[in-house]
Amino acid sequence: MKTSIGIAAALVVACLATVAYAGQDYTAWATAQKIDEIGGNSSELNTPSLDGCPIQSPDGKSLYMASNRPGGIGGLDIWVAHRSGKNKPWGAPVNLGEPVNSAADDFCPTPVEDGGLFFVSREALPGACGQGDIYFTRHSRKHGWKEPVRLACDTAGGPNSVLDEQGPSYVDSGKKAELYFSRSSAAPNPVVPGDIFVSSELKHGGFGPASAVTELNSAGNDIQPNVRKDGREVVFTSNFAYAGAQGAQDIYVSTRKSTRHPWSAPVNLGTAVNTSAAETRPSLSRDARQLLFGRAPGPEGMADIYVTMRDREKCENDDD
Repeated sequence: MKTSIGIAAALVVACLATVAYAGQDYTAWATAQKIDEIGGNSSELNTPSLDGCPIQSPDGKSLYMASNRPGGIGGLDIWVAHRSGKNKPWGAPVNLGEPVNSAADDFCPTPVEDGGLFFVSREALPGACGQGDIYFTRHSRKHGWKEPVRLACDTAGGPNSVLDEQGPSYVDSGKKAELYFSRSSAAPNPVVPGDIFVSSELKHGGFGPASAVTELNSAGNDIQPNVRKDGREVVFTSNFAYAGAQGAQDIYVSTRKSTRHPWSAPVNLGTAVNTSAAETRPSLSRDARQLLFGRAPGPEGMADIYVTMRDREKCENDDD
């Protein structure tokens, strides 16, 4: 009896180790759905305008997005929808207003713990580093949103560059905190395809110089990374001709054994998620069972928000 129990335990341990190493903690993604067409969600989550950059707050009760719909301050603005519980429907988005939004493009919102928010702004403020810089702000119930603070330029040892930073993704593994993001330029003379970078949080605050994440970068446009909370899975978009590419920007996934190991070769998420249109700015929910992303053009507007789900994978010896 002891032998059989020992073998069973060993099988479970081996299974879990294999699952963790391969990154296959979850089932495949289900066919993506337009978010406003899912049970009870507000019809205003998607409009004839450009709606994208969707991402949940850590508590799952707020859905941040970027949109150039009517009623904003100018260009792309950051909007947020709320719900009363994780399984409740989303309400209609509301504009965050100033000082977060400006007459320029404000997008790629990334909420973190304690009311913090990273985002990108193309507002040409004095001291701006480049085309689009990463900013940080924080919200309090009493005072609302604080004046955003721009992260330092690379000329001063920070992560912002002369290019367009996009898709900030903050990950705190407990041993170190990092900010993943991409750099690119759609402007002519020259066009610069995107690459993914990472910057470490400094002990005295702020973020240090960024380094390229070579395993995730190709000759194509690799942009808008979002890293799972444990730092072992990343989703991003690329137009590189990897196996399974559907066209334009597709969503890819890469995993690693631990935060000390390199990322695996990117894998296309397949036709349940990707299409011949451009899939943009993917983001994982905190439990990593939901994937939000944009699709441009969408059936309703310039870009629409989609969502897909997956479940935890179970080994053959797991109990039902």
